[in-house]
Amino acid sequence: MSETKKLQPLQAVKGMNDILPPESARWEWLEAKMRSVLQRYGYQNVRVPIVEPTALFVRGIGEVTDIVEKEMYAFEDRADKHGQAEHLALRPEGTAGVVRAMVEHSYLRDSPRRLYYIGPMFRREKPQKGRYRQFHQMGIEALGFAGPDVDAEVILLARTLWRELGLIEGQDVTLEINCLGQPDERRAHREALISYLEQHQDVLDEEAKRRMYANPLRVLDTKNPAMQAMAEGAPQLLDFLGPESQAHFDGVRALLDSVGLAYRINPRLVRGLDYYNLTVFEWVTDKLGAQGTICAGGRYDGLVEQLGGKPTPAVGFGMGMERLLLLLETLGLQSPTLVPDVYAVVPDPAELLRILPTLEALRAAGVAVQMHAGGGSFTSQFKKADRSGARFVLVFGADELARGEVSVKPLRDGGEQLSRPIADVASWAADLLPA
Repeated sequence: MSETKKLQPLQAVKGMNDILPPESARWEWLEAKMRSVLQRYGYQNVRVPIVEPTALFVRGIGEVTDIVEKEMYAFEDRADKHGQAEHLALRPEGTAGVVRAMVEHSYLRDSPRRLYYIGPMFRREKPQKGRYRQFHQMGIEALGFAGPDVDAEVILLARTLWRELGLIEGQDVTLEINCLGQPDERRAHREALISYLEQHQDVLDEEAKRRMYANPLRVLDTKNPAMQAMAEGAPQLLDFLGPESQAHFDGVRALLDSVGLAYRINPRLVRGLDYYNLTVFEWVTDKLGAQGTICAGGRYDGLVEQLGGKPTPAVGFGMGMERLLLLLETLGLQSPTLVPDVYAVVPDPAELLRILPTLEALRAAGVAVQMHAGGGSFTSQFKKADRSGARFVLVFGADELARGEVSVKPLRDGGEQLSRPIADVASWAADLLPA
């Protein structure tokens, strides 16, 4: 008789991680914090597909970008009955998909929109701590607002979230801002920058030489130490701003100054995506080594028209959730662990018909109840109750049930064990809730 071949267990794709309890509780806690802040600022949730036409990102992000050239998961779908196959991609970022949805559904026709999304993005790059092939972002998009007021609003929304999470601006996170001007100003700066780079080709690495004519701004964002002095001396876009762009930037700065938000003007702060203009910003930290940016955004007034809509001003940001959770962990700002309020010990499973209505009544009153299942000795059930983290254990023993009661024993503060009437759960349920 031949032996059955043992199947090898399958593993997740490298850089695409499972998020299991109790770690998933930290994610739920962070998402709840985010949604609370977003609602206070008037932002509404939008959910768009993970898979989009490849052309959306080529047109929206730009062909000469690392995302499109190297990182995007693009593939050809199965051919239809006519032999035609769609070119599709897993979304590498959120903005282009949101704008596509707004244009497709004429959602900006009646009024401006404040929107947010939370979900996974995909980029094929070398996985490392804080940077994964499937990663998650919270992003906001304010569409239809042209003034510096909403630029300041989205920056301040992020600051409010930092404060909710216990982060200190200027210490744990720092704001950097810049202005990219308008297309004609960037063209003038681009010409001057290319001319400057041509004069310094001896210090440019191969990547910079490749980008010099296609996307010269990205050359200034180099991490190559040998190019730092050259980048510092390059023509600055701020010197090419016209009166309107300068007034917009000054307006953003004045609003941030009015609420006491410190920032640093970083002339080398640029974007790898083609659709940005005017205000750009990043919230950065020095606590995570090279993975220093935890929130990046800015204004992208040309994208809606670029994707087939009417000219529409827009501003937003994207925030990496893995990196933010890593920062909180590094600083010791741990999220609260989600534990049940009570653990129900059931010595005799045959009595569950009498016990279950009580547990359901407690849950209806808002009490988080974890019921022991599967039998086991009284001692083993108590050990599991303690490991659950519950603050109370409910004991439905034979003596208690004979009296129509349940014993309520505190597990954490050494309080007195009490008996409570099963028939009147409403009178004592609130005592089991956190203060």
